[in-house]
Amino acid sequence: MSLPALHLSGSPYQQGCQHGAALRGEIGTNLAIYFARFERELHLTRAETLRRARVYAEAIADQNPAYAAAMRGIADGSGYSYAEIAALNVRYELFYHQFGHNAMADGCTAIALLPTVTADGHLWLAENWDWIVGVRGAILHSRTEDGMTIRAFTEAGIVGGKIGFNSAGLGLLINGLTSSEDDWARLQRPFHLRCYEILHSHSLDAAISIVMDAPRSCSANFLLAQVPDRAVTIESAPHRAVLRPAQAGYLVHTNHFVDAALLGVHEPPVESCPHSHWRLERSEQLLAGQRSLGLSHLQTILRDHQQHPYGICFHIDPAEPPTEHYQTVVSVMMDLHAQRFYLSDGPPCAHAYAEEPPHALPSTSSGSGALAEPVEANAPRSGCPKASSR
Repeated sequence: MSLPALHLSGSPYQQGCQHGAALRGEIGTNLAIYFARFERELHLTRAETLRRARVYAEAIADQNPAYAAAMRGIADGSGYSYAEIAALNVRYELFYHQFGHNAMADGCTAIALLPTVTADGHLWLAENWDWIVGVRGAILHSRTEDGMTIRAFTEAGIVGGKIGFNSAGLGLLINGLTSSEDDWARLQRPFHLRCYEILHSHSLDAAISIVMDAPRSCSANFLLAQVPDRAVTIESAPHRAVLRPAQAGYLVHTNHFVDAALLGVHEPPVESCPHSHWRLERSEQLLAGQRSLGLSHLQTILRDHQQHPYGICFHIDPAEPPTEHYQTVVSVMMDLHAQRFYLSDGPPCAHAYAEEPPHALPSTSSGSGALAEPVEANAPRSGCPKASSR
């Protein structure tokens, strides 16, 4: 597996330092990609992006001081500025505010299988995370201050994780959604902070509250599950949210509201072609009426190419310019009962799944990565402990 895996320990600030030091090159790559796209697609200058990031960072410091401390640690460990790291951590709000006015360009397919339809009687989650080609990710193994362990996929430079599970048997999958009400300037708890808080939750009910009990800046879907047998999706618009439990033994969600009118929002065209609807319909077709499902069945679904290149296994459209290329960046399968984590680094049709062991032996890694365009970083600040990585 080429995805770096970090084992983080200590306070939130110390874990941020370890993240920043180990993934300095990957963070530089992501900063280069995002700042270029902010300017090209959102017409945000670097100065304006950093201004918005500083404003949001002040709100985050009040909303969750531990998250803000971890961002500060990533900045200090990597040598990039706090504002640059904050921009990565609120990039969802910056992008999806604009996607609320234009067609959305990416896609993700999230699946939950309840024990009633699995061969081993376990609760399984799976997702193809489709996003910008070249964005660098990592697997984080962390321990909370109360002793809970978390394993999750994240983008380099973003605190916590967005797809993963914890030792309480609680798992998280996500889908981007857009509505005309999305507005970063509300400065509500940002998407990635909510993901962090969900993965720090001990119960599904607590995780549900994190999504539903406070308004949001932008829309999103959260698929949450916890052993032994509970799974829900929560479609959240800025001011309303709808929870749906699993039916027929499974849940599937992609990148559109099942019923936007129910939430009282206007959804812009999902894409120039109905990619999200295709992926949802195809996933449900492959799951309907099935029993004794397991790892091999999930792999088959996640590798499906119907409507290629816009299938569940999402590929670059060669007709699009390189600056508009999207694909499945990572594919994930999780057994919440057995606490097993499988990932492919890239489209799963061409990249084998590898299990991320629960007790991986650490080794050092420089965290190198070629920059999409030049980004300068200061030397890492002293006092940051080093992370173990491999």
